[in-house]
Amino acid sequence: MFRVLWRARVLVAAAVLLVAGTPGPASAAPREPSATADCPAANRIDKTLKNGARWRMCWDVDRNTGVVLSDVTYTPLRGTPTRVLKSASLAEVHVPYDSGEPRFYDVSAIGFGDLEQGTLTQLTKKDCPAGRLGSFRGTAVLCSEEQPRPFAYKSAVEKGVLHGSDLTVFSVSEIGWYDYIIEWHFADDGSITPRAGATGSLSPFQFADATGGWPTGVGSTRFSENHSHNIFWRMDFDVDGEKKNAVEQYDFPGSGTAKRTTKRTVLSRETAADIAPSRFWRVVNRAAENADGHPKSWEIDNHESDQYRGPDHTEDFTHHDMYFTQYRTCERLAYGNKANAYGTAASGCAPSVDKYVNGEKLTDPVAWVSVDFHHVPRDEDEDPMPTHWQGFRIVPRDVTATSRLP
Repeated sequence: MFRVLWRARVLVAAAVLLVAGTPGPASAAPREPSATADCPAANRIDKTLKNGARWRMCWDVDRNTGVVLSDVTYTPLRGTPTRVLKSASLAEVHVPYDSGEPRFYDVSAIGFGDLEQGTLTQLTKKDCPAGRLGSFRGTAVLCSEEQPRPFAYKSAVEKGVLHGSDLTVFSVSEIGWYDYIIEWHFADDGSITPRAGATGSLSPFQFADATGGWPTGVGSTRFSENHSHNIFWRMDFDVDGEKKNAVEQYDFPGSGTAKRTTKRTVLSRETAADIAPSRFWRVVNRAAENADGHPKSWEIDNHESDQYRGPDHTEDFTHHDMYFTQYRTCERLAYGNKANAYGTAASGCAPSVDKYVNGEKLTDPVAWVSVDFHHVPRDEDEDPMPTHWQGFRIVPRDVTATSRLP
């Protein structure tokens, strides 16, 4: 009954958005991420994994985006600490149905971190059997635990199989019929995998025919409506310090030819970009080098998106897979970023990520990563619905000079 009433209320909010053509309400300005040294002890995550690699970060909760991670720092075994991200969080979960409506904006219009409305879910030890629960306003909402990562490598030279491990940090938010698991994997090799898992219950929206859905009722008398989950993440990069960070795009032209070339494009100004075969991006600090004298960087691998594109003018923010923008305090959400919600500090701030790209120089880059999933329901989705995951990877490139373990 709660889900029915809650989703009914959200439908009203979505209808208002469709009529008004304006973003949903945003929360008051999220607190700026603090350095780990200034992070309250209860909000600190500091984990040395089995192979000796260490991850440190601070966490907090924002009403819209849910859990926000800040000051994310990686230390390889016997290496020096390298800060990777100043902050990282969701930026929007956009759920348009194939019939054209409803069209939900779950982060900006509902909020993943609202304890009062019950969207941020309380966790128990059963959810986090081998880890540590973190509490926000007296409620356990975060789990951090070490989890095995099979086949970190297999090598005839090393004589055996090395199984690695990840520091896994996750929270759960109940948005209408869906329960979203927002999960971050911090691997012992320095890679980061943000991903979202949609589970809970299949939405009851239905058609009487197969025009925009799939048969899920007995005798094909009911069709569940197809829809998309378009998820945006906001990643404020800070590779070994916020100065000297730059963004580069790499392409490998050539198809049907024996010889291929490498094309590097420095994105010196704010850019909207799309995924493509044999394309990746990296955020590099050329003033910070590894033991081989190569600049440290983290590569963004985003190749698992269904590439949703919404209607012109109303959903322009969905027209690209990646955005790189210059850091601005008020640019927090991919959509629904109403300037007046942030007070004077947000004066003149644009309402969506596509409008953030206005030609500014990139000296302190923020990456906005969109991963889209088109959900065509099936009988197995009822009930409870098995989790379907969508996400991307951030991989260290030349952060260490070797992967060799002791």
